[in-house]
Amino acid sequence: MLSRVLEQNSPAAELVAWDPEAVLDGKLDRGEVTLFIAPARIAAVCGFLKERGFTRLSSITAVDWYPAEPRFEVVYHLHNMRDNRRLRLKCRLSEGESIPSVTGVWRGADWYEREVWDLFGIRFENHPDLRRILLPEDWTDHPLRKDYPVHGRRYDYVREGGE
Repeated sequence: MLSRVLEQNSPAAELVAWDPEAVLDGKLDRGEVTLFIAPARIAAVCGFLKERGFTRLSSITAVDWYPAEPRFEVVYHLHNMRDNRRLRLKCRLSEGESIPSVTGVWRGADWYEREVWDLFGIRFENHPDLRRILLPEDWTDHPLRKDYPVHGRRYDYVREGGE
């Protein structure tokens, strides 16, 4: 599958030539390219792709494949605005594994990574301010995980002192 992707996508081919260990797999579906990247290499890969025109990080999200292993995929959507090309990167992680932050490549990754941390519990190494962005700081769970109860957990919103 990867060879077919490389034939039809020059940035993917350049990436494999630059670091063959970084790209684990790839697929081409409905004209969209997805590359599976070794998690430890994601920041370097993003830096390489940014130098080649993928200057816009349009989103970072995650998918929980519970009970499958590895459980999570962190998904990066890149956009080369000059050529109007898009590229999707995915990194597979097991429960408890972390992934390097790409905030050194795109400052805008800050809030995307915080959202993924908040909702899925995936940690980003070397993130400048990894804290909750949508839920209260003292919230103990991550509600987009598949094992999170459908109706949520009881949460006491009353603070000390009756406020």
